[in-house]
Formats: sequence, C-alpha cells, structure tokens
Amino acid sequence: MNLDLSDVDHRVGKPVGGGQLWDPCSTSDIRRWVMAMDYPNPRHWDQEYADQFGGLVAPQSMAVALDYGHGAQPACVGHIPGSHLIFGGEEWWFYGVPIRPGDTLLQERRFHDYKVTETKFAGPTMFSRGDTVHRNQHGALVARERSTAIRYLAAEAEKRGMYADQLAPVKKWSSTELDEVEKLRHEWLLSGRDGVSPHFDAVSVGDTLPRRVLGPHSIATFTTEYRAFLFNIWGTFGWTAPPGVEDPWINQDPGWTAGFEFDEEGARIDPRKRDGLYVGPSRGHIDEEKAGAVGMARAYGYGATMGAWCTDYLAYWAGADGLVRHTKADFRGPAFEGDVTYFDAEVVGKEATSSWGVPIVQVKLRLTNQDGGTLVTCTAEVELPF
Repeated sequence: MNLDLSDVDHRVGKPVGGGQLWDPCSTSDIRRWVMAMDYPNPRHWDQEYADQFGGLVAPQSMAVALDYGHGAQPACVGHIPGSHLIFGGEEWWFYGVPIRPGDTLLQERRFHDYKVTETKFAGPTMFSRGDTVHRNQHGALVARERSTAIRYLAAEAEKRGMYADQLAPVKKWSSTELDEVEKLRHEWLLSGRDGVSPHFDAVSVGDTLPRRVLGPHSIATFTTEYRAFLFNIWGTFGWTAPPGVEDPWINQDPGWTAGFEFDEEGARIDPRKRDGLYVGPSRGHIDEEKAGAVGMARAYGYGATMGAWCTDYLAYWAGADGLVRHTKADFRGPAFEGDVTYFDAEVVGKEATSSWGVPIVQVKLRLTNQDGGTLVTCTAEVELPF
C-alpha cells in the first residue's frame, strides 16, 4: 500500500488559500461556542457578570472557531486518492489580544512539511503540518497555530480494524456513576468561577490543578460541537487565495474516499451537499457505519475540539488576570461515543522572566477516558500575575 503524494511534494513550504468568514464575531457566536465546548465561564456568556470585567469577551479557544476547516486547512494540502483525515495535534501561541464581539479574524496559511510513517492503524500514514496566522481587522496579531493532520488510506484502516478490535461496547452509565461525574463537573465549575488568578509567587512546582470531567460524549454532543464551528453554517464563508501564488491550494479535492466527498457544484443549489455532516468528510463522527469505513469503529469527537478543551481548561485556572501563552497538544486517541474525558494537570516549572517578558508557569496536562486510556498529552505555558 502506498500513498500517492505526487500532488503534495511541490506544495511544501508554500502559502495556501482557504475559507474566510464573511461576518464579524457576534455575542451569539461566542455563546454557541462555549456551550458546545461545555465551558461555562460566565465571562463568555453571562452579560451582567461579564460587564464587571469590561464586557463579554470570547475565550482564547475562539480563534479556531473563527477559522475555516477546524484549523487544519493548511495541513490538508494536495490530492491523495482514497484518503481520509483525522487530527494529530495542535500548537498555539497567543499574544494577549482578546477577541470581542464585532471582531473579524483574518488568516494567513502555509503548508509547512510532512513525513510518512508506518502505523498499525493504517499502514503508510502521512503526518502533515500547516501554519495559520490569525490577525484581527486592525492587523493586530491574535494567535499563531501549527496544526498536524493525519492522512491515510481509508480502505486500509477499515481492513485493519484496529479500533474495532480494541473498543469495548458503548458504556452504559449507572445513575450512581453519572452522579459522580456531575459532582466532579460542578466542583470544577466552582473552582474558577470568580475569575481570581493564582499569583505567580503562590504557585509551586508540583501543584495540581482542579480535576475536570466532560461527558458522557454522545452523537448529540458531537453534533453540537460541529455546529459551533461557524464555517459549517450555510453561506458563512468565501474562498480566498494568497496573492502572487501560482496554483494555490484553496478548495481543491483532497481525494476523500468514496462517500465522504463534498459536492461543490451541487452545493450552489443545495448547500447541504458541502455541509460536511450530512455530506462530506465529517460524516463518520456521528454515524457508526461511516466511522467504520474510515477505521474509527464508532462515532467519535473532533481533534480541534480537544485542543480547545485544553486551552479553556488552562484559561479557567489562570483567571481574569492570567493568559494562556502557549500550548502544544498531541492527540493520542479520539473521544468515543459513550466515554467521558478527565483532565489532570500539574505545574512542572516556573520562570519569573520568560521569553515572553512575563512570569510564566509550565503545566503538563493529560486527558484520559474512564478506562485510563490517554486521549491528549499537552504541555503549556501560562502567564500569571505577580
């Protein structure tokens, strides 16, 4: 089995195009996003509460919601016949420029590099990386992102059936177990609700952050997540190309396996034909049969969502006077239907004078499911006030 990379090699290192949202970010967009991420920080949805801090503001994770393609556009470049894509990880740098209602984010994209590795999951598998620079309408640098896409032959992953062999049946949660999940969730909500930031001097290496839990995940939660990415709403974006680039990758066919393609021409009349969830590459996230066809066995969540979970979790702990400066999240496995996700984090370092010019603590974060399986490993740098 071989990946046909003939349309990939010549694009390495070059700027690429993609989608650009037409409309500025609204208060409803922000509220829809934090609802989908199950992130009830009142600064992002409660107007009366947010007015104490200067008004409603978007969470730092909102940058990916205001982008096209879950942030993976510049990492999914070139036509690979019979392929599918899952997320492999994200790295973010944030520059302290908040996103507020009325702001527009503009993206510059570049296909960085790739490597091919033999995997148990699908045989020859391409790990490709792409960069996105996010600026607001005033030209201010909001964030930089490096996304990793995993591209593989869907038929080979289906044949190998790695997840089908490993996954237990969808867990049936007892009322007692669900009560415990809800208790832990509520305790975490109270841990950062007042917005008070831990002071740098009061934080020590070895300190643990409050534990968080999400779930149980379901087709309903996966659908809610998908619909919070604004590019999935009919007519919200237009295609853009970087100036002066011959043959920029914009909306060409990546070579999706049969049954997962967009119908760009048909979508001019029926926009559901490039909606992604009804028709297109995201169908496997909410359809067990389609999930099996791309080697995932059953309904599963989104990589970009897991990256946003990490940023939100760290920002909640950092409080109103703190800031997540940098995260590097490696996605080890998806959040499957019926699972819950636990967050456990520890302070592993401190720098009073960092390269950012501000006091920074280093945090290691791990996301696991109810069986102890690792979903995400994340390292982060978080600014805290003295």
